[in-house]
Formats: sequence, C-alpha cells, structure tokens
Amino acid sequence: MDLADFQSTIRQTYGERDAARGVDANFGWFVEEVGELSRAIRRQGHAERVHEFGDVLAWLVTLADQCGVDMVEAAARYGDGCPRCGDSPCSCVRSVD
Repeated sequence: MDLADFQSTIRQTYGERDAARGVDANFGWFVEEVGELSRAIRRQGHAERVHEFGDVLAWLVTLADQCGVDMVEAAARYGDGCPRCGDSPCSCVRSVD
C-alpha cells in the first residue's frame, strides 16, 4: 500500500469519527500511541513494534488529513535526500543530538 492509498483508507475508515473528535483530541491519541511505541521499542518484540508503528502512522495520517496536509506532498520534501543540504547521505554539519 502506498502512502496516498493509506491516507485515503484511514479517511474512509475513521474520517467521520475523527472529525467529530477534533484535531486536539486526535493529537492526544497520537501522543499516547507514540508513548506506546516508545515502550515497544525499549521492552517488546518485533510484532509489538510493528503494531505500534502502524498505530502511530495511522494517527499521524489522521492529523495530516484533518489539517489538510497530503502526506505524499509532505514526504516528498525528503525525496531528493536531506531537505536542508540536498545530499544523501546528509552532509549537514550538526551537533550530535
């Protein structure tokens, strides 16, 4: 499934419910899922990680859709490598995060 199809599927499946809940509440769900992903990365196995990555992606796409953002357009920013320096791998001089 490509990103455009995924965004369309999430909109068709959950769009009405998500719209009724609103952006702020959906953002709260997204943050909760990021926390669950953090826990899965640190303490759980591959299957749980796959599950949580999927949930985080679904909530991110929900938020993008509600904010009028096409995820394909957003992802295209990285299509040619680093959006800052244009290189791949990135050659930006930055401190270690």
